[in-house]
Amino acid sequence: MLDQSAIDQLRAAPIGPQSHLIGGAAVAAGDGGTLDVISPLDGGVLTTIARGTEADMAAAIASARAAFDDGRWSGLAPAARKKILFKWADLIEANALELAVLGVRDNGTEIGTAYFAEPGSAVGTIRYYAEALDKVYGEIAVTDPSVLAMVQREPVGVVGAIIPWNFPLMIGAWKLGPALAAGNCVVVKPAETASLSLLRMAELALEAGVPPGVLNVVTGEGPVVGKAMGLSMDVDVLVFTGSGGVGRQLMEYSARSNLKRVYLELGGKSPHIIFSDAPDLEQAAKAAAGSIFRNAGQVCVAGSRLLVQSDIHDDFVALVAEQAEAFKAGDPLQLSTSMGAVNSERQLKQNLAFVADAPGQGARLIKGGGQVRRETGGYFMEPTIFADVRPDADIAQKEVFGPVLAITPFADEAEAIALANDTVYGLASGVWTADLGRAHRMVRAIRAGVVHVNTYGGADGTVPLGGVRQSGNGHDKSMHAFDKYMDLKTVWMRL
Repeated sequence: MLDQSAIDQLRAAPIGPQSHLIGGAAVAAGDGGTLDVISPLDGGVLTTIARGTEADMAAAIASARAAFDDGRWSGLAPAARKKILFKWADLIEANALELAVLGVRDNGTEIGTAYFAEPGSAVGTIRYYAEALDKVYGEIAVTDPSVLAMVQREPVGVVGAIIPWNFPLMIGAWKLGPALAAGNCVVVKPAETASLSLLRMAELALEAGVPPGVLNVVTGEGPVVGKAMGLSMDVDVLVFTGSGGVGRQLMEYSARSNLKRVYLELGGKSPHIIFSDAPDLEQAAKAAAGSIFRNAGQVCVAGSRLLVQSDIHDDFVALVAEQAEAFKAGDPLQLSTSMGAVNSERQLKQNLAFVADAPGQGARLIKGGGQVRRETGGYFMEPTIFADVRPDADIAQKEVFGPVLAITPFADEAEAIALANDTVYGLASGVWTADLGRAHRMVRAIRAGVVHVNTYGGADGTVPLGGVRQSGNGHDKSMHAFDKYMDLKTVWMRL
């Protein structure tokens, strides 16, 4: 059980200036540059991180390439890699509260969510891939008896991973777990506004026995070090979770350099569909509120579009507004807090701009809409609900990435499907109905990588997460994630 006094002690712990991690050593930026780390809890400066340069990123990539080429990691027996990864997971677990509090001070997620979703999730992910790494077999093809044809699976080489700020440890582990388990070497570029916990987790990897150069971390600005990673001729695969605009830039960088494979998870505008025959409307309303207000709406799969059948619309809107009362923005390091801070001042202003524009596009404000806890100096926003949202409104089409729920009524199944698919995205979705046939029809009809039925969220590491359309390509989680980090080599041997 989490202990408030232990959290308070960690909150007060000083955080020294942070450096890159390159070749197993702490390395300052080549030009000595730093960036202030601004805490969303109070707007104050927590510490500094290295402001990486192109040369810093090149050094990290060179370190990873040397480590891969000499086989210090890929050349280990699978059992040896497994042992080290398990030790890494054990160290993350032993330091889970430290990692969680560090992350909350950096990105604002409420501690109850952060503890389980960040180090807790990372531990499970790394253990999953550690256990799986010696269970990925090659193949022998069925050929003429005079030929032996084999398909071998090999690590791709150097992986570049760009990690977002909302859940850096969870999403970081989704990339690092399978990439390292497969035998690759990795260079990580964390978000500027959430680097601290990833740096600490990488230090624990070294402590666990991951050889120097196998896992490197370079902090700094995306247009500098992220671009350098994207343009590198020595990065074999690039994985990214974040905005569509940056995803497009990374694909352009690939085309301009070595045609590295680029796997993208670009968020979404996920429809959460409530039919009047939902088995439990109160539970559906609770799920609808949780799917958008947890972590202040800063969740890629957030159910930000609530589609409600017309004959229950008014009653259900009232139920959701009632459930939203459980989410009150507060001090993220208090165990009683149910919703934390928005990650940055920039993100808060963007969220509030969407709210300001919505009434002019026909939306009706039901609840919230403003900044709160101004006296703290932090970046907090109250849960916000709009009804009568037109399908073409900005809050129905664009990813706000904040605690803003857009509610639209629909008449029947056909209209629900049309509305659900009426965005450029296709990451997640949800359907509530007691009709089994309808549930199956909706699963088939909705264009999304994930469809929840009579629930929302909660899928574990055994199933893949990935999007379609402009939500990206490739998959995190499950055994399918190995596909991004392994090459197939055909061996054709005449006997």
